[in-house]
Amino acid sequence: METSCGFLLVNYDSVLLLQYPQGHWSFPKGHIEAGEDHHETASRELQEETGIRRIEIDGGWSSKTEYTFSRKGNLVPKQVFWYIASTDELAVNLSHEHLNYLWLDFDEAEGQLTFDQEKEILRQARAYLRSNGVPV
Repeated sequence: METSCGFLLVNYDSVLLLQYPQGHWSFPKGHIEAGEDHHETASRELQEETGIRRIEIDGGWSSKTEYTFSRKGNLVPKQVFWYIASTDELAVNLSHEHLNYLWLDFDEAEGQLTFDQEKEILRQARAYLRSNGVPV
């Protein structure tokens, strides 16, 4: 099974979404490399995809999505481990791996996300943040 890790990256009351070459909108994520833990993977991928370095990881929440996708005619099972991180950086230096980015409030982000599983992840993360006094 292919494994990736990513962040729901929050800047005050907004969350970062990236547009992938296939056209869908999602959160920053990427594949685990040898010797990395999940937070290291998500941090490295965030930096590679957006240039954002200054983050604070919230260790109190995580979630996982699972799905299959087609690669060269073969179905590939995939799992993605999601974490919440916050940043005070708004400037994004978008990598060649993506077409666009948006900072959106949580309602707008839910409407922009392509996949239902990720919309549910966003709702869960929002509930968690609100329960901890974060006004999102």
